[in-house]
Amino acid sequence: METVRLGIVGLGNMGKAHLANIRGGKVTGLRVTCLCETVGTIPALQEGETAFTDVSEMITSGKLDAILICTPHYSHTTIGIEALQHGLHVLVEKPISVHKADCEKLIAAHTDKSKTFAAMFNMRTNAAFKKVKDLIETGELGEVRRVHWEVTNWFRTNNYYATGGWRGTWKGEGGGVLMNQCPHNLDLFTWMFGVPQRVRGFCQFGRFHDVEVEDDVTAVLMYDSGLSATFVTSTGEAPGRNVLEISGERGRLTVTDNAQIHFQRNRQPMTEFSYASEAAFAMPESWHMDIPVDNTGGQHVEILQNFTNNILSGEKLLSPAEEGIRSVELANAILLSTWKDATISLPMDAAEYERILKDKSENSTFVKKVVAKKASADDFAKSFR
Repeated sequence: METVRLGIVGLGNMGKAHLANIRGGKVTGLRVTCLCETVGTIPALQEGETAFTDVSEMITSGKLDAILICTPHYSHTTIGIEALQHGLHVLVEKPISVHKADCEKLIAAHTDKSKTFAAMFNMRTNAAFKKVKDLIETGELGEVRRVHWEVTNWFRTNNYYATGGWRGTWKGEGGGVLMNQCPHNLDLFTWMFGVPQRVRGFCQFGRFHDVEVEDDVTAVLMYDSGLSATFVTSTGEAPGRNVLEISGERGRLTVTDNAQIHFQRNRQPMTEFSYASEAAFAMPESWHMDIPVDNTGGQHVEILQNFTNNILSGEKLLSPAEEGIRSVELANAILLSTWKDATISLPMDAAEYERILKDKSENSTFVKKVVAKKASADDFAKSFR
């Protein structure tokens, strides 16, 4: 195979963005041959492309080698399973599924390991986070003691939620800020620091908007190593901010707006200094330095190219889909902890969460107080991101 034939299902904002990148020649070895949209409008076809309104027909058409899934969250599981079972390479947008149990079903369908199965975690290509991961893994930061990530620059107006009945509902999105805005942040969290062993979540539902899902979150994450972390996010704070702070033996690392890294570096590791010093109130000498990063990374194009290269030449995947369960489980655990008013141990009970979410989806009495307009099918398709 010299060129991978790709089908895209879901032509909302992200589906159209990926289509434009591929049509624009930004990804070598990848060619779009199929487009599928069930509720919205399919862009004008180019030579060699075929349109479908039924994803099963596209999957079994013989016109594609791989599929890119850009549909609403719940259908990632069903479409992904069907595509894998029919021998296609699969790239799925974030999150890979809404809840852990569906993640497990999707991952279990990947029985043919000769087929590539990846997730669109494009923030892993970000130069700042790649540098942070390198500083941790090489020991430059020393043992990590504490982490705090405040990412509250996800502000959304009430009209954002009011323009469609699916927004801000358990049935439509399966969650709020954790499921719709923060999958990348939670993926990066587990990518850099690993999965915590205990989670205590404090979610507020509809605090700032006319929604039934979480729009304000504070979570405490505990690790058996002694590392403690906090994660704070909201769609109701303006001005918000995005600041990641990491305290390690060798100093404090601060990442601002996914781009700037500042390192207050201890000349001597803190524990070593603590036990060696004969003074009561001394502190280790520290140096302030800005760590340069060249660029923001290749983002979606780099993931698409890596996916293609893995199929054609076996290049190592940057974001294997199997790793997508980590961020989903973390989001689920934060919500489950809030609902039960208790600390949740990981691995969590996937069946319990699925049962509670299903009940919330099927028995919701929530009715929006304000509806800005009646959304068309095309609006619905374009709204997911």
